Amino acid sequence: MDESQKLKICLLSYRSNPHCGGQGVYLKNLSRALKDLGHHVEVVSGPPDPLLDKDIPVHHIPCLDLYNEKDPFRVPSIKELSDPVNLYEWLGVSTMGFPEMFTFGLRAYNFMKERFDDYDIVHDNQCLSYGIWAISRKIPTIATIHHPITIDRDISISTLTSLWKKAKQMRWYSFIGMQKRVSRKFSRIITVSECAGRDISREFDIPQNRFRIVPNGIDTDVFYPVSGIERERGRIIVTNSSDTPLKGLYYLLQAVAEISKTDKVRLFVVGTPKKNGAVVKLIKILKIGHMVTFTGRIDNEEFVKQYAKAAIAVVPSVYEGFGLPAGEAMACGVPVISTTGGALPEVVGDAGVLVPPADYISLGEAIKDLLDNPEKADAIGLAGYKRVQDNFTWKKAAEKTVEAYREAIIDYGRI
Repeated sequence: MDESQKLKICLLSYRSNPHCGGQGVYLKNLSRALKDLGHHVEVVSGPPDPLLDKDIPVHHIPCLDLYNEKDPFRVPSIKELSDPVNLYEWLGVSTMGFPEMFTFGLRAYNFMKERFDDYDIVHDNQCLSYGIWAISRKIPTIATIHHPITIDRDISISTLTSLWKKAKQMRWYSFIGMQKRVSRKFSRIITVSECAGRDISREFDIPQNRFRIVPNGIDTDVFYPVSGIERERGRIIVTNSSDTPLKGLYYLLQAVAEISKTDKVRLFVVGTPKKNGAVVKLIKILKIGHMVTFTGRIDNEEFVKQYAKAAIAVVPSVYEGFGLPAGEAMACGVPVISTTGGALPEVVGDAGVLVPPADYISLGEAIKDLLDNPEKADAIGLAGYKRVQDNFTWKKAAEKTVEAYREAIIDYGRI
């Protein structure tokens, strides 16, 4: 096909909070970058509102929205439950499952039925439901898989001792079988790192030649070094968008407890802990509550100010398919200490300090080393800033994504 042809693109995203979680950030920035390349972009979205730029149309798919923070797990009305899809959604949530991907796919297909001629390509943002499979039989369709969700499941279950709690986690992740079956139907799959591609190929049994590696960009208009703010010695920052074992906050808390025996440190966690959750309990056990501050949700302006004040940014994740927090901290010129979990070494490269995942001793030693050597820390911060500028932009991500779109369109024409 003509590589100069501008495409009509439909992005599908079942749940894309723009303030937390990589999928929401991905949708917001990729849609903007594709639009800036001259393509026509529309988004079909579940809740919450992805808050895209006004020149990008968003079609909101109605649902029960049972995970709405303002009214979680509400009881739907009889009228709402008269819709079979709504009933399935409510029953799934009521039995500790996560049916949103399945129900979003059905609703997206119903929405798209009269609109297949409006687009050249449909791009699914890791929903991978049967409804998306049905869409792919009518129009060229490609999917992004950020990382294999099987890893989230396995790590979550491995941290539990109660058989009942393990069973609840298995029930929650019961959608994985659907995602595996649907993902094998796509001729092309976008993922964000070489590591994620290998792991998805293994976990989902998909040939590696179907993957196209498109690293995420970092929005350097949002994340940048702020002048006039002095870094505070001993101040550590970490982003904890989801209070789960996968993100490794437990190990950072243990490292902070060890360091505090000899050094004065303070940990600022961008996020909110689960009420009475494992993180809150661990902080009490370690007796470090006076040195740990949770910021809650903050806007981007406050975010970069927090980075500007920090002496070190830590990414303690056990696994990351890409690692946006590492890239965002590097873009702000903050020295980064990261684990080698998943694709993080691909993001950090030699512009940060890498330690093994789930190893609070090594993590603590790395933090103490940078706190004791400010010149080394400054050099790492500068190297990280340069690495982001040279390698991770959303314009590059959009260009590579369009190349994958054109391959998927050609593949569809051959069927």
